[in-house]
Amino acid sequence: MRHLRIFVAVADELHFSRAADRLGMAQPPLSQAVRRLEKDLGAALFDRSHRQVRLTAAGMVLLDEARELLAREQRLRTLARRAGDGGLGTLRAGVPPDTTVSTLSALLSACARHSPGLSVDLQEITTEEQLRLLASGGLDVGLVHQPVDATELSLGPEVCAELGVVLPRTSPLARLPEVALAELSGHDLVLFPRAQAPGWYDRILDSCRAEGFVPGRVRHAANPEFLLALVHAGHGIAFDQGPVARKEPRVVWRPLAGRPLARRTTGAWPSGRSAHPAAPHFAEPVSYTHL
Repeated sequence: MRHLRIFVAVADELHFSRAADRLGMAQPPLSQAVRRLEKDLGAALFDRSHRQVRLTAAGMVLLDEARELLAREQRLRTLARRAGDGGLGTLRAGVPPDTTVSTLSALLSACARHSPGLSVDLQEITTEEQLRLLASGGLDVGLVHQPVDATELSLGPEVCAELGVVLPRTSPLARLPEVALAELSGHDLVLFPRAQAPGWYDRILDSCRAEGFVPGRVRHAANPEFLLALVHAGHGIAFDQGPVARKEPRVVWRPLAGRPLARRTTGAWPSGRSAHPAAPHFAEPVSYTHL
């Protein structure tokens, strides 16, 4: 693992001296460690024939695998340290910023029911950040918006929440009982930043295009209040479940004809023996909660 850490540092820097500085070691033992790893693997990992160090084909293949192995090692070290300190009595859980009060209450109640005395360290984190922390061992369980790459994850029950459209109260479409996506043609769209949940963001835009709605411009709002303010000011329409929008009298919420947009949310935790035993219990209530 030490040799892999050195290899990743050199691959990141593409410079042996800078990699040595980054790791706080002298360059000669770093170079020796890389050569030893290349000998063990039977393949050159770096092309040193040019002025700038480059990864070979074998080096590029190894880099992704090395990062994954190092992340797993860190997760195992973290779990072992926490277990030794009695820290398995704490569940580090992530939820997306748009999680409702009723959902949080159900999740915490389920944990208290299945694991009395368990301390839940609840954090408001985007789907993308949750996936990174679940992989590195910084989080035990999370609620993520699908679709996500679940290769290294176990997934709990899934719940679908149908989305409607948020319109300015003065919009002619506000008079309709429901709105088709194609009828939104010509409007801008206000969405959460793509970095929060890339898969769900892309699926929304793909669904809009498939139904005949190509937004003139996509604006971004991470905060629900800011999103409603942009809609009220005529800077676009937005998609939402309804409860938040109904609290703002200057906008209206209408269901979408055919229900083309459904947000799917599920609990997720690391696969295998490194998973926290309480993680599945935290994710269980998702199946019967209105997210």
